[in-house]
Amino acid sequence: MQKDIVKILKSGGIGVYPTDTLYGIVSSALSRTAVERIYRLKGRDENKPFIILISDIKDLRMFGVSVTKEQQKILDSLWPGPVSIIFQTTKMPYLHRGQNSLAFRMPKSKKVLGFLKKTGPLVAPSANPQGLQPAQTIADAKRYFSHDVDFYVAGGRKQGKASRVVRLEKNGTIVVLRK
Repeated sequence: MQKDIVKILKSGGIGVYPTDTLYGIVSSALSRTAVERIYRLKGRDENKPFIILISDIKDLRMFGVSVTKEQQKILDSLWPGPVSIIFQTTKMPYLHRGQNSLAFRMPKSKKVLGFLKKTGPLVAPSANPQGLQPAQTIADAKRYFSHDVDFYVAGGRKQGKASRVVRLEKNGTIVVLRK
């Protein structure tokens, strides 16, 4: 089944997947069409970029992000883990939505990391329409999205909280934006 899901994602599909924090509605970060589909489905504010899940620091290069030595030291202490880190970039405006920055997270879960190694970077906003509680179960997600997504992967009850969000400056300074 996982091979089918990887194929769906690589061909521009979207689905609900249990990340290490919450259920996410996921698509390839490299598919503009799939990303736009999630914005419409969630009723998400068009100016609010999604967090991107990555499996390796090297994935940042795909998005025009180069890491300084000072930043690398900080990344090594925060990742993998429930911390989303914002970097400046002008590449891929359909992702940064005019903000010229993107947030990335490297999950701690070995299962999720293994999945990301197969799929490539994924956008993964919480599985809920904007303004409603994040889905805690697959049943919640199905009530929200019904047949509007291409797959659902159950992962039990997810009562985690959204990741911490920080901005990492070139000199290694951390600015906390969401605790």
